[in-house]
Amino acid sequence: MKFMKLGSRPDTFYTSEDLRCVSSEVSSDFTIEVSGSKYLLHKFPLLSKCLRLQRMCSESPESIIQLPEFPGGVEAFELCAKFCYGITITISAYNIVAARCAAEYLQMSEEVEKGNLVYKLEVFFNSCILNGWRDSIVTLQTTKAFPLWSEDLAITSRCIEAIASKVLSHPSKVSLSHSHSRRVRDDDMSSNRAAASSRGWWAEDIAELGIDLYWRTMIAIKSGGKVPTSLIGDALRVYASKWLPTLQRNRKVVKKKEDSDSDSDTDTSSKHRLLLESIISLLPAEKGAVSCSFLLKILKAANILNASTSSKMELARRVALQLEEATVSDLLIPPMSYKSEMLYDVDIVATILEQFMVQGQTSPPTSPLRGKKGMMDRRRRSRSAENIDLEFQESRRSSSASHSSKLKVAKLVDGYLQQIARDVNLPLSKFVTLAESVPEFSRLDHDDLYRAIDIYLKAHKNLNKSERKRVCRVLDCKKLSMEACMHAAQNEMLPLRVVVQVLFYEQARAAAATNNGEGKMTELPSNIKALLAAHNIDPSNPNAAAYSTTTSIAAPEDQWSVSGLKSPKSKLSGTLRSKLAEDEEVDERFMNGDGGRTPSRFKAFCAIPGRPKKMFSKFLSINRNSSDKNC
Repeated sequence: MKFMKLGSRPDTFYTSEDLRCVSSEVSSDFTIEVSGSKYLLHKFPLLSKCLRLQRMCSESPESIIQLPEFPGGVEAFELCAKFCYGITITISAYNIVAARCAAEYLQMSEEVEKGNLVYKLEVFFNSCILNGWRDSIVTLQTTKAFPLWSEDLAITSRCIEAIASKVLSHPSKVSLSHSHSRRVRDDDMSSNRAAASSRGWWAEDIAELGIDLYWRTMIAIKSGGKVPTSLIGDALRVYASKWLPTLQRNRKVVKKKEDSDSDSDTDTSSKHRLLLESIISLLPAEKGAVSCSFLLKILKAANILNASTSSKMELARRVALQLEEATVSDLLIPPMSYKSEMLYDVDIVATILEQFMVQGQTSPPTSPLRGKKGMMDRRRRSRSAENIDLEFQESRRSSSASHSSKLKVAKLVDGYLQQIARDVNLPLSKFVTLAESVPEFSRLDHDDLYRAIDIYLKAHKNLNKSERKRVCRVLDCKKLSMEACMHAAQNEMLPLRVVVQVLFYEQARAAAATNNGEGKMTELPSNIKALLAAHNIDPSNPNAAAYSTTTSIAAPEDQWSVSGLKSPKSKLSGTLRSKLAEDEEVDERFMNGDGGRTPSRFKAFCAIPGRPKKMFSKFLSINRNSSDKNC
């Protein structure tokens, strides 16, 4: 870093008891008090360069001069005093702000003497400090101690402009000092700078600034319009990781800290909140400028620090724009208050999903608009028609991307549901709302959703029958894999209606897959036809029953899925008997209140065990084999 030396005489200042004196043959003739320290000095060298001291001496005959609120304190005053005596002083980026403010306070200008301290400091500041990268940053940092003086003297603004101009220029044109934090060898300097230009070589250096100065510097950089938004986003990520508190904090420790409510903790939280909201205000508006993972980390910090609702809603909107990039762990956001019994903030995720769906509602036109313009238009398309075609192609690509995003988000939501389902304090309504927030077409299969529902039922064993049916309503048994169906058919936590659907669809699939020699489908068994008829489904079209996404057998209250689950070893027939017994009381009450009539669905289901078809034989043989192995 650059420095400047002024004066040539050796240092003759010394301390005697509580006084600072100058070794001289001439006795001192007046005393100056600065910040509680007293200096015995001589009038001639000081008054010849300090207009303020001249006026104070002429206005007050007292021998002691008080200098209250002296900028920079005793260090800055002694620097100016030594300059007046011709003693050697060293000026650098670390003390130039204090020296400049002190010289301004003492009015050491050209009006008093040519080549005075103010002039020399300004020349050094403009020619050396502002031309150096590291010097500009260090000088800007020191202005925090003298905010008003630095603003009045335009030191702060000039440093910010110098830093911004260097960021906007090519790195090879920037003067990096040898004390730079990322020092490189001279022979590798150019290659390193060229490589650093694409990574935002300046981000880590300006991250040393406080949030007020950092915000102003970033505004100046963004206003230049030359830095890509992705580099702006990277710089914000570097700054946030340096200054924001660790997001993955121990819940109990944070709760104790929250309960303490000490003044120091409150001040710290306020500073972090201001820092966070300033970072949010600097986020580039363009999609993809920052990663979705970073946005969600900021959102986690916003909840921890209790940031403003507007800030959190802005983050939720930005996250929704690129939600398909998120991971399940990114969405595990701690609640706004650690007094909450829930493990995660489900409401903010629901808000993100709502924003995501709203943004995807605008659909492109299905065909381009064309006009009849005679024979010439038929042979040769006009430029406007070509533009319409291009716009249509772009809209189709956008539509395809939107559909792909919804497929990814559906998988993400199902994975998220599996994580939050373990929370015993998660209300049923919130779980169901999240599960239903995903469009039906975006779930190609329901195995992951089944796994989430299974986890939720096991973690909430006190749910009544109606509540279990409600949580199963979003499940579509037609979209379950064979493995998930096998697990669901033996899952004692599921409502009976779900098991009926699972067994029915597997039987229907088996029948549909079996073709006779004439290429026709085999007849469905009479008991399956009865079950189809009970739900207003055409028994002559099993494919529609097995694969339709618009018709559901039994209320959507019963549906499930799981990938990678092992089939239980308990006997299927025992599981079904237990489920029949579970609903027996309900059915008896139904018959007593309706003239003893048994529901058609119940009759159809009871008819199945009497004539076990291919599906049940498969289940039973699997369970027999597993039980034999256990023996």
